[in-house]
Amino acid sequence: MNNSQLLKGTLEGCVLLVISQQEVYGYELVTKLQQLGFLDLSAGTVYPLLQKLERQGYLKSQLRASSEGPRRKYYDLTTSGQRQIQNFITDWQQLTATVTAVIEQTGGSKDGAIERKK
Repeated sequence: MNNSQLLKGTLEGCVLLVISQQEVYGYELVTKLQQLGFLDLSAGTVYPLLQKLERQGYLKSQLRASSEGPRRKYYDLTTSGQRQIQNFITDWQQLTATVTAVIEQTGGSKDGAIERKK
C-alpha cells in the first residue's frame, strides 16, 4: 500500500497535535513534522491543509513580523480544534486496536510475513 494513502487520513490529526504544543508558522510546522518522521512531507501538502483547518474553525491565524524576511502567518488551535484532537485520538486508538486485532487473528507478524492457516 502506498504510504500517501495512509497519510491522508492521519495528517490532519497530527498537524493539530503539533500545533497544540505551540503556535507555529507553516514552514516551521513542515520541519517539525519531518523531524517526527513524515520525511516525504512537502509544504505543498501542508499549506492547503492549514487553510482547510482554518476554514473548518479548528485553527486561527495571525500575521506577525519576522526578522528574517516577510511577515509570517502563525497558527494556533481554537476550542473546536482542541475538541477535534480528542476525537482524532479516540478514533485513532479504536482504528489501531481494530487493525492490530485483525493482523494478530490472521497470522500477521511485525515483519509483515503472513502464516497461512491450514
